[in-house]
Amino acid sequence: MPLTRSWHTVLFGALTLVAAGCSALGSGEPGRASDLERTTVVVGTLPIVDAVPLAIAQQKGYFDQEGLDVEVRSLPGGAAAVPGLVNGELQFAFGNYVSFFAAQYKGLLDVRLVADGYQAAQGMFLIMAGKGTRIDKPAELVGRRIAVNTKSNIVELTARSALEANGVDASSVTFIEVPFPDMQSAVERGNVDAAFMVEPYITQGQRKSGLMPVLDAATGATQDVPIAAWATNARFAKANPKTTAAFQRAIVKGQQDAADRTLVEQTTTAYAKVDKDTVALMNLGTWPTSMSAVRMQRVIDLMTQYGLMEKARQLNPASLIFSPPQS
Repeated sequence: MPLTRSWHTVLFGALTLVAAGCSALGSGEPGRASDLERTTVVVGTLPIVDAVPLAIAQQKGYFDQEGLDVEVRSLPGGAAAVPGLVNGELQFAFGNYVSFFAAQYKGLLDVRLVADGYQAAQGMFLIMAGKGTRIDKPAELVGRRIAVNTKSNIVELTARSALEANGVDASSVTFIEVPFPDMQSAVERGNVDAAFMVEPYITQGQRKSGLMPVLDAATGATQDVPIAAWATNARFAKANPKTTAAFQRAIVKGQQDAADRTLVEQTTTAYAKVDKDTVALMNLGTWPTSMSAVRMQRVIDLMTQYGLMEKARQLNPASLIFSPPQS
């Protein structure tokens, strides 16, 4: 699927970024452009609040401090980041762990995880149904069509886990790919019976269309599950270690700043077509500032449970974490 430069319809608006910074992951001095292997990079990201640290880093000039010019491309889902990283169209990308791990497992991409991106919390991973429908509890999802942004990703796996934890045979459900921004209208038109939604679309759907939550997929076995990361191609990281470290410092600084809810709300309002009242009601996850192989193992275990990875051939997440060069 081609990448798009059209940011005015997605979360952060039309952006060509110049930004930079320091990070908890890759601590060190801000880089100078003359020290970097390359100064211009293309970053793929998603039109969801999960990736707001990129906009924060842009606002605060963290990439600029690192000597980086960052061009942002919009992606429909985390899986779309993989071909862009493989063919070099993207140097870095925000995507879900399942898509990155699956690509590594299948030999499609030798991935390096640069920074942890987002972690689940209650209320921000919801399966929603239309107002007035009979779908008001998990049992009513049996045999239904549920929208997911991408199949075989963190969304589908957490949906399957949550459904089965609530007594629903996940194999009875048909998952249909629908981009997050289009899920509300897909439910309204009856193209799907329910949708697995994230913010700001959860709150928008509740306020504008009366969508109702049926199941919280970030509870029980999937509570606090790691969702996404910022990643690159190992080939790029090896050839451009200083550039990769500079990006790492900048994006983790944005992750640190995202702990400030007021800043997240202001940034989302400024760059998205989301009104302040909606932003104030959003349920947010957390933005980690360090990488943890232990946390990542939870995702690998989910993938093994649902047949995306053989237990005997499980990945070692620690081997996929980018380590910045020692100065």
